[in-house]
Amino acid sequence: MREAIAVCRICAGSCPLIYTFDDDGKVAKVAGDHSNPRTSGYACIKGLSLHEAHESPERILRPLRRREDGTFEEVRLKDALDEIAARVSAIIEKDGPDAVAGFRGTMGAGSIATVEMLAAYLSAIGSRSLFTTMTIDQSAKWVSMGRLGMWTAGRQSWESTDRLMLIGSNPMVSLFAFGIPLQNPVKTMKEARARGMKLIVIDPRRSETARFADLFVQPIPGEDVTLMAGVIRTVLENGWHDAEFCAAHVDGLEELRKAVEPYTDDYVVARAGVKPGDVMAIASLYAEPVDGRARRGPAITGTGPNMAPHSNLAEHLVEVLNVICGRFARAGEKVVNPGVMLTRPTPRASVVPPMRSWEKGWKDTNGFGMILGQRMSATLPDAILSNGEDKVRALFVVGANPVNAIPETLKTYDAFERLDLLVAVEPFMNETSRRADFILPPVLMLERADISHPIYEAASPAPPYAMWQEPIMPRPEGSELVEDWRVFWEIAARQGLELTALGVTFDTSQAVTTDEIHERMITNPRIPLDELKRAGPGKAFDVPEQFIEEGPGGAKFEVAPADVCAELAEVRAMQPGKDRFRLTCRRMREVSNTMYHTLPTIRRRVKDNPAFLNPDDLAELGVAEGAKIRISTEHGEITVTARSDAALRRGVVSITHGWGGEGVGVNVNLLTALDDTRDPINAMSVMTAFSVEVEAV
Repeated sequence: MREAIAVCRICAGSCPLIYTFDDDGKVAKVAGDHSNPRTSGYACIKGLSLHEAHESPERILRPLRRREDGTFEEVRLKDALDEIAARVSAIIEKDGPDAVAGFRGTMGAGSIATVEMLAAYLSAIGSRSLFTTMTIDQSAKWVSMGRLGMWTAGRQSWESTDRLMLIGSNPMVSLFAFGIPLQNPVKTMKEARARGMKLIVIDPRRSETARFADLFVQPIPGEDVTLMAGVIRTVLENGWHDAEFCAAHVDGLEELRKAVEPYTDDYVVARAGVKPGDVMAIASLYAEPVDGRARRGPAITGTGPNMAPHSNLAEHLVEVLNVICGRFARAGEKVVNPGVMLTRPTPRASVVPPMRSWEKGWKDTNGFGMILGQRMSATLPDAILSNGEDKVRALFVVGANPVNAIPETLKTYDAFERLDLLVAVEPFMNETSRRADFILPPVLMLERADISHPIYEAASPAPPYAMWQEPIMPRPEGSELVEDWRVFWEIAARQGLELTALGVTFDTSQAVTTDEIHERMITNPRIPLDELKRAGPGKAFDVPEQFIEEGPGGAKFEVAPADVCAELAEVRAMQPGKDRFRLTCRRMREVSNTMYHTLPTIRRRVKDNPAFLNPDDLAELGVAEGAKIRISTEHGEITVTARSDAALRRGVVSITHGWGGEGVGVNVNLLTALDDTRDPINAMSVMTAFSVEVEAV
């Protein structure tokens, strides 16, 4: 028997797990690490089941190449990489570098080497075609930064938060909300409420998080814009905004007042379906000073508003509420997390003005630009089917299942089958890898080395924390696996290219190990590399304190730019439909997006992704618990098991995304569209809060 500690990298929580191995080297037990200062022994079911993916009989262990008849044959890794490199070079020669694309997903984001080497490879060949799951999920957050502006010193600290508003976010299940330490979610929430923090939850479902709420408001799905405009109107009308902060750092306050003026209490109640007094209750609890003292803490959205109609406007309004209430760290306050992996300059309290990158530079044939160096994922099927300059002919997929994740499933199926080259770096068969020309099975989490990504530290809560993870499991006997990042290194080497990542240039003609990659990427650590390595899988560090400095001033937040005001007027003028049902997304504790649905422990807990409805709606439909129902839109239909959930508002159908295809459950993207509803900035399709028909089968 032996024990080893490994950090789970499924999500940003990075929780350490203690593995006990039997004499045959198999995992006998997994437990959280009670000595860890961030988790106090907590571990979620996804992390506790992680090793089952490594040991799964369904795992692909050797590279596969598609035959002409659609079946697969084993191929040596070297031969696969040789052929891939040759085909990529031919595509670049014929169609240009933008025709070669990369798509990185959740499981590709946990490795700094993979994140940086994929981007470095595309840059080296001159391709702009980087896609990630962020632009099919919560890219409204990037749009908001791009047209509102951002505060370089960050939000007020979690420790000082006395007001928290969560809109369409359920971190007790998703284990994620920007800026909140959720490595032990129930403990975190209980401690915060014990120190006096008040929680507001806005959600069509009385979620697991809502059970902790001091104020719970249950609107009609998709009415986040209506509700938040009404809240902003009430805050401004009562003078509960931070007038001093706004005078120094905000442009457009009067234009904002005018834009939200039509969103009266009566109108919001009628349209959003909330109770009389709810708008005032939200505004008062969140923003009204007490004994002359301003409240502290953010309003935060999740996938609810960010995947719904008018997602960019909803996100903008939530961040505007944070801005006008001054919910940012100020000069003289202590920096929450100075960082470990990177010595960063002292933050300064100032505004970075709106950049609107999507309006500048390159655009695809449909007029969509780029955000933070990425193309929009919902445009990928069109790009594959295009003959224009934006066309994609070769695609590398790393840690993702875009065929499942991208809306309008049948169109996406068709597009992916038309690619000249599809390479899936993937350990299992899924909707994407089944369509690949090559499947390159990766080294999995417990078999590889990883380190914390220095860029993510600035957004991480206290304490300063880092990991330097070594492998704790051997690679399976008889396997020929490849580390995700090495795919791009090896192809670049065959093409005679250098790769530049995090400002460091690598000669790909030279052999290199993962540790050497990590050491060279960490160019200016706050803690010496040797000490980081000795710390191992997850440690809090004592680092010198930093204090925020006064910024240069000048730049201001733009709270009411013309396009935002125009969309607010457009939404106000709409006549909302009399939908009997609207479908909303929801999370499952056991899975994350399309990952690991078939692992034994997960399958024992959840068999598929049923549709949840209020029991009164089921009774009205004449549908019994566990019976089948048909859910349809003009774009498609699914047949799914019905389940009762009294926590749901009536008229809501709630179902988890990321299932279906050749796996288990159903794919809700069969009900969605790519063209009809997508946003003109980020091509974000409506993936929640849309009208559906429901009938018994």
